[in-house]
Amino acid sequence: MRIVHTESSLGWGGQEIRILSESQGLAARGHEVRLLCPPEARIFAEAPKWGLEPEAVPIARKNLGGFFALKEKLRQPCDVVSTHSSTDTWLSALALRSLGRPYPLVRTRHISAPVPRDPLTRWLYTRATTRIVTTGEALRSELVERNGFSAAAIESVPTGIDTARFRPGDKMAARKALGLPAEKVLVGIVATLRSWKGHRFLLEALPREAGLVIVGDGPQRANLEAQVARLGVGYKVLFAGNQQDVLPWLQSFDVFALPSYANEGVPQALIQAMLAGLPCVTTNIGSMAELAIHDRTALVVQPQDPGALAAALEKVLQDRILAGHLGTAARAHCERRFSREQMLDKMERIYAGVAGGR
Repeated sequence: MRIVHTESSLGWGGQEIRILSESQGLAARGHEVRLLCPPEARIFAEAPKWGLEPEAVPIARKNLGGFFALKEKLRQPCDVVSTHSSTDTWLSALALRSLGRPYPLVRTRHISAPVPRDPLTRWLYTRATTRIVTTGEALRSELVERNGFSAAAIESVPTGIDTARFRPGDKMAARKALGLPAEKVLVGIVATLRSWKGHRFLLEALPREAGLVIVGDGPQRANLEAQVARLGVGYKVLFAGNQQDVLPWLQSFDVFALPSYANEGVPQALIQAMLAGLPCVTTNIGSMAELAIHDRTALVVQPQDPGALAAALEKVLQDRILAGHLGTAARAHCERRFSREQMLDKMERIYAGVAGGR
């Protein structure tokens, strides 16, 4: 198949990584994959590292320039157009409509933010879009129950991770390679520094004996650094920034925390941490419950509750038997349900289905 991905976001996180992983995987299966995105976007710079050659299109904002540029790109023959953010979805839908709708459009919803219920948005999701993909079952249910979209037109395809690569490793070797203290108890988080990822609650909840490693960067960095200074915990908090390979960082942690309170689908970092055999403390936002089953695959706490988060972290750090059970069960659960090959199989089938029914 000839698959065109569009992405207007300038940011960097799980959504962009999923697009690249899916594109790389389907290209390896023999499909022709194109990626259209703004030249200033982070995904444009990262794509070559995944063996992809992105095409620069000015679609960071909804305007006529982006519309006409995208329309010109979509004149080239393809079998399906796959969109990922609001702006590129609108521009793609309008461009395809102006071209006589020659190709089906698949809209992937990566986050759990509510979809507006106005008539134009309804047209976008029901008339302009052939198929909707969500990254979790809870996101799919919300579109059906809240927005009234047809359940038959929506499919949940969680992001898949390479289960052979993300696995438990030698913690001491990982710490030595990264320059982390060998004997320190380390809580870790891997997430873009956005408010709704809950880093500020994790800083408040950090156990006295533990250090915190924050992997990732983003718009909240200055605020979080100021909070660290106010709390007087700079000596035990490391801002590691963005890392090309997060696996050794995960393998160096004692426990993984992701206290998100909004917008999540099924977070890739949480899957990766579970595949690495880490005990995890997290919340039930979006479709995270598909991963985090309380007392079975993780400890789940109420969002925006530093007290509950602190208690859960203390519990898992003090009870190593519990920590081992959670890590083992989490890995087994993710191996069964969240592999990269499963994601590629499902997306390949969806694309083939809409292309064949054109």
